[in-house]
Formats: sequence, structure tokens, C-alpha cells
Amino acid sequence: MTTPRRKRSAEAVPAMPAAVAPKPLIAAPIAVRWRDLDAFNHVNNSTFLTYLEEARLQWLRQVPGPWFDAHAMPLQAACEVNYRRPIEWPAQIVVELACERLGNSSLTLAHRILDAADPARLYSDGRVVMVWVDPETGKPVPLPAAIRTACG
Repeated sequence: MTTPRRKRSAEAVPAMPAAVAPKPLIAAPIAVRWRDLDAFNHVNNSTFLTYLEEARLQWLRQVPGPWFDAHAMPLQAACEVNYRRPIEWPAQIVVELACERLGNSSLTLAHRILDAADPARLYSDGRVVMVWVDPETGKPVPLPAAIRTACG
């Protein structure tokens, strides 16, 4: 016998972790494109990563001061994506990013992908770890001051 699945109510939408909530970084609006769809007529799972990348770039463009140079560039080191419901076309989404953790050379960003017209509709949540490295050596380097300030 299987247990019936319960529908998520608006109250069940996970909020950003309490430690993250005070410092949201961006709520990036993104239009879902026809080409984002797969054979099942919803956004392909891999495209969620593209949406997260776009939101990070929108945020980084707003960071005052240099966040990379010839000796310090960000790389994605880890990604956790929880797929909560499919995104169907047409749709406008919002990707929320928040600073979850600042390390010596890494930054953990919490994320949520929401419906722009109905923020109670959660499509995805999770986190991404970005590490700043020296591109010549591949070794971690300290986070740029601009990133620390933007997240602090």
C-alpha cells in the first residue's frame, strides 16, 4: 500500500534559512524561453542550473568593486538543487539568492526559484558553493574584499 502524496500549500514553501533571511543578495527576474522546454513540455532539469548562473551573474554585475582579476576567479565547486515542481511555459520566474556562508576562499549561496506572479509557488531550492581560485595554479585564494562587503 502506498501513502498518498500531499499537495504543498502556500505555507509549506520553504523559506530561506533564518541565518540567510537578513541578507538577500538579489531577486533576479528571468523569462522562461520556449527552448528551455524538454519533451515533456516543461523546463529541463539542467536549465535550472542556467537560471541559477544567470541570477549569480545579475548579482555579480551589481557588486561594487572588483570581484575577480587575473589571480582570483570564481568557480562553481558544488551545487544542490531540489526540484519541487515543474516549470511550464510560458512563465516568468524569480531566482532569489542569499548568502548562507562566507569562508576564507568560498561562498555558499542559498537559492530559491519562484513563480514571479505567485511567489508561493516554489519550483526549486538549494545551494551553490563558489570558490575563488588562481587560474594559473588552480589553488584557492582569499575571497575578494568586494564579495565580503556585498555579503557582509
